[in-house]
Amino acid sequence: MQSIGARCILTSLRRLPATIPPYYFRVQCSIRSQATVATSGPAVTATNRAEATLKRFWKTVGVEPRGDAFAITLDKRPLKTPSGNPLVLPKTKPLAATLIAAEWENQETLLKQHSLPMTSLASRAIDAFKDDEAKKEVRRQLLEYLKTDTIWYVAFPKTCLLLPQHSVRSFHSPEPDTLVKLQKVHWEPLLDWARSEYGVEIRTTDSFVLNPQPDETLQKFDEVLTKFNSWELAAMERATYTSKSFLIALALTLRKITAEQAAQASHVEVNSQIEKWGEVEDYTKNSKQRDIHSEKTAVFSID
Repeated sequence: MQSIGARCILTSLRRLPATIPPYYFRVQCSIRSQATVATSGPAVTATNRAEATLKRFWKTVGVEPRGDAFAITLDKRPLKTPSGNPLVLPKTKPLAATLIAAEWENQETLLKQHSLPMTSLASRAIDAFKDDEAKKEVRRQLLEYLKTDTIWYVAFPKTCLLLPQHSVRSFHSPEPDTLVKLQKVHWEPLLDWARSEYGVEIRTTDSFVLNPQPDETLQKFDEVLTKFNSWELAAMERATYTSKSFLIALALTLRKITAEQAAQASHVEVNSQIEKWGEVEDYTKNSKQRDIHSEKTAVFSID
């Protein structure tokens, strides 16, 4: 039997779309612990117990100035990203630093899955975008979302069937008035903003047939993404994956809409069903919606 020092590595894993590598978060911090080492087989250490049980192991959380940046600390030791880089934020992001510290302070005895969205987002910005090739690949993936953006597919009201010019739509069922109304409230302003702000043509469709966007439109939005710094690109990436919409994510990243407005725009179809049929209590669905809202709040706050 002997006493050894252990290094604690805590990992929290979040699932993302199958085409995107999963995000995960790992915190490295030095701790001193007593552990029993068997004469054979793997050691039964505090490290293994912490990773298996996801229990809180720190007592204090802090934000400390480090040169021209803020460092997040647990028990006075700097927090690190999954790649082992210090989790430091520029002095221009005091709110983000405070919110990251609050995430850790608010963790109780047992850690909660997906409860560190700000930390995960900051880690992504620090670790993933150090070279141009990585940024280029993320831009390519985001533009794929642009090609099939959720808000390109608009519903048409029942009255449209009465108009001769819409007779081609007789093969499709008219959508509920609530869906049309919610799309008008939450989607039309985004479409109008993008067309006006960037001077591009944006095509929508009311059928299942995709109406491809012009090459000029795709090129323009690629140019917009090229100008993003690492923090903006990480925020844009996260918002796109959670909303399934390039345009909603862009407006949120640029703070043209709030996190609440982005959440409402992302849930138009779900909310139209709720208005029509009422809400059925579903813990899993409600929990997922809360996670999505937390992610959007993180995006809004990180930049």
